[in-house]
Amino acid sequence: MMSAGEVSGDLHGARIAQAIHEQQPETALIGFGGNCMAESGVQLFRNFADYNVMGVWEVLKNLRRILKLLDDLTAYMEQERPDLLVLIDYPDFNWRLAKRAKKLGIPVFSYIPPSAWAWRKGRAKKCAALADEFVAIFPHELPVYEAAGARISFVGNPLVDTVKPELPEHEAREFFGIHADDHVVLLMPGSRRQEIEMLLPPMLRAAGILKQERPQTRFFLPVAAPEYEGLIRSLASAGSVSVALTHENRYALMGLADVAAAASGTVVMEAALMGLPCVSLYRLAPLNYLIGKALVHVKHFTLPNILLDKTIQPELLQDEVTPTRIASELARLYRGTAQREKTVSELRQACERLGPPGAAGRVAAKILAAARRIRKSGD
Repeated sequence: MMSAGEVSGDLHGARIAQAIHEQQPETALIGFGGNCMAESGVQLFRNFADYNVMGVWEVLKNLRRILKLLDDLTAYMEQERPDLLVLIDYPDFNWRLAKRAKKLGIPVFSYIPPSAWAWRKGRAKKCAALADEFVAIFPHELPVYEAAGARISFVGNPLVDTVKPELPEHEAREFFGIHADDHVVLLMPGSRRQEIEMLLPPMLRAAGILKQERPQTRFFLPVAAPEYEGLIRSLASAGSVSVALTHENRYALMGLADVAAAASGTVVMEAALMGLPCVSLYRLAPLNYLIGKALVHVKHFTLPNILLDKTIQPELLQDEVTPTRIASELARLYRGTAQREKTVSELRQACERLGPPGAAGRVAAKILAAARRIRKSGD
């Protein structure tokens, strides 16, 4: 049984599901996830799209529905008695589900465990008491879990395999109508409603500033969550510049772009693998930010910067997320600038820390081995 509660986890779950079926086709996969997992052979009991919320207040408003989901999944797990529960990220919900699994005697495998290295380090010990095995997707996550006595490994990052241009450069230019002398800026405000509402308006105003200063600049927005396209179009129509919304070939588009303004998250690492510098943005409602500021103590909040433990590319946090600041940082990373060349070189170094190709297959092998080991011990 697999459990993933957001877009990035759904993609990870889908790749693992495909690899599991390649290695052991008769394996039955069930659980909680999204459309990608369903298309990869996971029989979904619930789709996370109906429950996806972000932030303390939003969770509180939806708490009754979330608790009902937890109860429903527990009953489903008790009925199906899976050999193994595989948690994929989504920690606040998934580790509550893990406690339920533990009480039912169902072993737990954690893929992408909570970021205990960044905050609430005590979680590592609590998680180690619940899960039989862990696999991390970044090497810096291991020490805190090893110190807690967890069985944890790093076998590479699946993005290395999946982030590839879908089209050759000349075909991509034709597809998007991008000429060699165009400057291209991507706006990537995230896949959650709250992110889009918080980040897209200042991105659009920054785009207006850049268009005045550099009229040859074109703006594209790869739609990460189709269910919010209406919201995106509404916000974009109120802006002062034309923004082309795209739905496919996003890695090829990244390969053509000069720079991106992006919500902090997996997309920033995807951009790094395509050699695309980002100005990374993180902004929350004031209450959520105050709570987070009290709990989280890290030097950097975007993955390329974390991997090299230095500021490779700009990070704008909360009140720093202003149109003027975004536009200024984007301008410094246009093609032809020395800053961009330096940043791209350092992004390559960060990407080397992600390990060799084939991570999803190695994770699938560990999941299957854990299931066999647990079943054998039960016999």
